[in-house]
Amino acid sequence: PFVMAMSYGAACISTSAISGFGGMAAKFGLGLLWLPFMNIAVGILIAFLCFGRRTRRIGQELNANTFPEFLGLRYQSPQLQWFIAMLIFIFMPLYSSAVLIGGARVLEGVMNFDVALIAFAVIIAFYVVVGGLKGVMYVDAFMGVIMVVGMVALLVTTYAELGGFLGAHRELTSMAHLVPADLQAKGHAGWTRMPVFGKECWWMLVTSLMAGVGIGALAQPQLAVRFMTVKSGKQLNRAVLVGSVFILLTAGVAYVIGALSNVWFYRNVGKIALDAAGGNADVVMPLFIQSSMPRMFYY
Repeated sequence: PFVMAMSYGAACISTSAISGFGGMAAKFGLGLLWLPFMNIAVGILIAFLCFGRRTRRIGQELNANTFPEFLGLRYQSPQLQWFIAMLIFIFMPLYSSAVLIGGARVLEGVMNFDVALIAFAVIIAFYVVVGGLKGVMYVDAFMGVIMVVGMVALLVTTYAELGGFLGAHRELTSMAHLVPADLQAKGHAGWTRMPVFGKECWWMLVTSLMAGVGIGALAQPQLAVRFMTVKSGKQLNRAVLVGSVFILLTAGVAYVIGALSNVWFYRNVGKIALDAAGGNADVVMPLFIQSSMPRMFYY
């Protein structure tokens, strides 16, 4: 149960969540914390207890090893199996490439981007080809532990740098007047408040980021296939707590840090995070980690 839950979480909360959505938290604020709630409620509780149980049971009955094979055998349609396989073959590399690029961006401050990108690709290709799904899951679980330790350490050092929990959040609240004018016009009310109901920022945050990504976890084949690896429904039950804590300590922490990066950048650079990153939200978290860690390492 631990390996399955950590592997599921590490596949779900990847570079796109920590770097990409951490940057979106720097833009939209702590309202994005509703997304980890959606991830836990839908991506863990509903996925594990409802979809996961049936997927595991039917997958074992059909002796299916992959998600396309699962659907093809379930609906007795080789055409459907080929169609789903082609969808994964075409679109999954696009997602994977974004994850690889994001990881290389984080390491860009300490090594060459191209070297980091190639190293990631070679290492991942090696353990996927040699170990198959089982190798992927054990490596994911190991990386999941590193992610939790790293994010918790980053959260502690961020609060230490910004003067503690209360001081950091009070300062972030007081910075509402620094929200760019174009975002204010779209309903942005500050980084510790939800956007104005019905405005463009509210719709973007609630529909695209929270609901779209939160519910979308149910449709990701790389997550669903992991349900077929556990031996019983009881193991899925035990995996719920592990998966929920993992989401909270990775995605939840990343979004808090993303929002608080505005305080750090304004103190040290004189700009909010989005301006310091040249208007590119995807660069905020890598830039924050590269810029702040030499000082934070002192703690």
